[in-house]
Amino acid sequence: MAAGQKADDGEEGFKMKLEKIKEERKKNKLTLLLKDSDEVFANTIRRLIAEEVPTLAVDELEIKDNSSALYDEMVGLRLGLMPIKTDLKSYEFKEKCKCGGEGCARCELKMTLKAGKKGYVYAEEVESTDPKCTLVYPKMPIVKILAKQRLDMTLTAVLGRGRNHTKWSPGLAYYKHEPVINIGKVSNPEKIMEQCTDGVFELKGNRLTIVDDKVYGSELLEYYSELDKGITIEYTDNIIFTLESWGQLGFKEILTKSADILLEKAEELEQQL
Repeated sequence: MAAGQKADDGEEGFKMKLEKIKEERKKNKLTLLLKDSDEVFANTIRRLIAEEVPTLAVDELEIKDNSSALYDEMVGLRLGLMPIKTDLKSYEFKEKCKCGGEGCARCELKMTLKAGKKGYVYAEEVESTDPKCTLVYPKMPIVKILAKQRLDMTLTAVLGRGRNHTKWSPGLAYYKHEPVINIGKVSNPEKIMEQCTDGVFELKGNRLTIVDDKVYGSELLEYYSELDKGITIEYTDNIIFTLESWGQLGFKEILTKSADILLEKAEELEQQL
């Protein structure tokens, strides 16, 4: 039976329904609505995204020159946490690579950083041997150097999983049940509007109305219901699932990979039974 599918004995089951609520590309944020599912499935996908979906991250650093104000370890920490665009089809885990983990173009991505100009050193100055796999945010600052200070180093990035270090995590995933707002007789609509900082409500005359596309993203609904008894909140069995990507992988690739990993784990478990 597929994940999220429900069925009674002798009856044909039905599959979970997935709807896209909102995609905010500038924020790298995707919001989905899961119907006919439950918290167990949503949390499983959340954990797979955070811990199992692989990405590239800097894991080794060869420093030839670092005369900046930051210690070698601090520069290495910053570079390690900078997300790298990842091509999962071109790279393999070192422990699974045909080179036996010695390091080759299939399991390692080599990058270089050379800077000697006064001012900020940005991510765009890191040169990658693979044009498809570069640092995601070109203007992310690495360090600020003064006149006559230099950086000269070689970076080695490898595939890894978030369960080993958060630098390999592709993004943040979280979920909650779908809220439904009911507006009755509101005693003081002006007070609600003064406290409404997320655009959930609008005031039309003396009447409080709901801005539907703001409801799912609000974290203040319970607060509004406490301000006035005329506002009540209910929750359906549907689940709002939100994914914020750090930029290494696209939304579809993250979700597809997490589903593939779930199936692989289910097959492994089945073989052991």
